[in-house]
Amino acid sequence: MRILSLLPSATEIVYLLGLEDSLVGISHECDYPPQVRTKPVISASSLSSSFRSNEVHDAVKRHSHSSHSLYRIDEKLLRELHPDLILTQELCNVCAISAGQVREAARILTGPCRIVSLEPHNLRQILDTILIVGEETARKDKAAAVVLDLERRVGRIRSATCSVRTRPKVFCMEWMDPIMAGGHWVPEMVQLAGGQDNLGQARELSLAIDWDHVVQYQPEVLVMMPCGYKIRRTLSEVDRLASKPGWFDLPAVRAGRVYIVDSPAYFSRPGPRIVTGLEILAQILHPELFHGLTPPESAVKLDWNGVSPQGSAAMPSRFLPVT
Repeated sequence: MRILSLLPSATEIVYLLGLEDSLVGISHECDYPPQVRTKPVISASSLSSSFRSNEVHDAVKRHSHSSHSLYRIDEKLLRELHPDLILTQELCNVCAISAGQVREAARILTGPCRIVSLEPHNLRQILDTILIVGEETARKDKAAAVVLDLERRVGRIRSATCSVRTRPKVFCMEWMDPIMAGGHWVPEMVQLAGGQDNLGQARELSLAIDWDHVVQYQPEVLVMMPCGYKIRRTLSEVDRLASKPGWFDLPAVRAGRVYIVDSPAYFSRPGPRIVTGLEILAQILHPELFHGLTPPESAVKLDWNGVSPQGSAAMPSRFLPVT
């Protein structure tokens, strides 16, 4: 079998099922596990890694028409790789190459080629994508074992939080400019982790909201998880966010409960590590119940102690790893 994965979460599943030798190509966003970087890269993006959030948003709007994709597929390399299974998605045309674009490009291939689109909207469906890939690749038993282990981990979190006395109000910020609340599986993760998310919409797309709405909501915990952003990139834009009116009056800021997480690794990609994201969130919300669940460099806690709200540089005075 010759597998082409154009979806980072699918690439993770391929490796988890022991199919790395069958993986002939990947997308430009596939970066985990680290050894995947030895595989041929078949796509490219028109978005610059130096863009700030507002610039990314503007570029996405300019490419919103179906005939102007953010991504390019190397059709010459596609022909050379000649996959017989392509893993793609139709969940979001911004996050990854769309299945429609893949089908169009695959018309150059001769012989049979199956295109499988993975489109999970919640945690159960994310786990089901592992079973789907297992079915497509004759790894059903391995996939079932992987899913069983992930289900057990989710169950441990659910059991520990089902009777918590307090459920803090949480805002999961999925984009910084414009401000967006996390959708799809994120509100469900908050609920399972022992919090309440009244800004995001479960199983729906991320929702743009006014900053005044956030201030009125008065979140007790604020988790920054911009889609596709690693922690360092999010930190580079915190100054603009912290300069907004009402920032220093938010309960989350006053209580020192503002966090930045590694979004692509644990939150924005619907793959196996989403369960680790749930564990990270549970430890953030209820440190009295959980400890040692957060991988190194996966989350930091921001501290504005000593920073004046009227200061010209509204940056945190320090940030601490969540361990």
